[in-house]
Amino acid sequence: MAKETYLVTGAMGCIGAWVLRHLTDRGARVIATDLATDPVRPRLLMSEEEIAAITWHVLDVTDTRAVVDTVSAEGVTRIIHLAGLQIPFCRANPPLGAAVNVTGTVNIFEAARASGVTGLAYASSLAALGPPDVYDTWPLPDSAGPDPHTLYGVYKVANEGTARIYATDWGVGSIGLRPYVVYGVARDQGVSADCAKAILAAAAGNAFHIRFSGEIALQHASDVAEIFIGCADAQVTGARVCNLRNDVITVADFTALLNDRYPDARITCEKDTALPFPANLAGDGLADLLGTVPHTPLDDAIEKDVAMYRKLLGEGKLTLDQLSD
Repeated sequence: MAKETYLVTGAMGCIGAWVLRHLTDRGARVIATDLATDPVRPRLLMSEEEIAAITWHVLDVTDTRAVVDTVSAEGVTRIIHLAGLQIPFCRANPPLGAAVNVTGTVNIFEAARASGVTGLAYASSLAALGPPDVYDTWPLPDSAGPDPHTLYGVYKVANEGTARIYATDWGVGSIGLRPYVVYGVARDQGVSADCAKAILAAAAGNAFHIRFSGEIALQHASDVAEIFIGCADAQVTGARVCNLRNDVITVADFTALLNDRYPDARITCEKDTALPFPANLAGDGLADLLGTVPHTPLDDAIEKDVAMYRKLLGEGKLTLDQLSD
């Protein structure tokens, strides 16, 4: 793996930070890109020496020439494309959301085509799918038809279509991944980050209210990062899209688990406010690609997260400010 060069876009985000953590552990050469310049989230997971060993670039994925030139100049052989704007940002500024999420992804595929990159994994989203009541086959297969109800979801469907055409017309293979509720240290933004924040609150003995209920599919950020790396290494020849499953649980049971395990915790959740996405997802597509899908059991992941949160809080590297966001 050390001979490969990985480009990671959106490297300052939660999944990006965990991708950097795992690639560094494996001795890979890493080109980390983002518009931000302060590695706030990577710093939660890595030492300053490890961060300094990474090659960092400020990269605007909407700039075609900059993306193509970066991939070429750095000799990139694997791409993990995570850069994107989330649902509320796309709603607030649809043209910018389309530029970053759609044009930015086209630029990544164009760079891969120009440089002959053979391993490309990109972030799609479960928002590409519709609500559970529009489907009748369970567990829901990867082939289930898209039915996005947000601009963000529409943009993700466009990206999956882009991947298909680049595979058909130019032989650029790729795997798009559709995470659901990603949790873990460094997850601090978006409504679905409430599960990660609830674990932080439990670690600190604070109260926290999760703003949704219902059945969800939970995926630990460390596992998701390893899945992205595995998909970039898979070097598929077509355009694959895979849902992520891992732990399926109701939010009520999740809060009960935290409260039972940590007596000082005061975690609650909203009633009758389910997220509008299916949770009972088939996992055979990823298993076919990777063999073994990385999965830290929920109990173990919570225990590890609590230990990390307490260490970071004790060292003054993390505050509880995010609990009120």
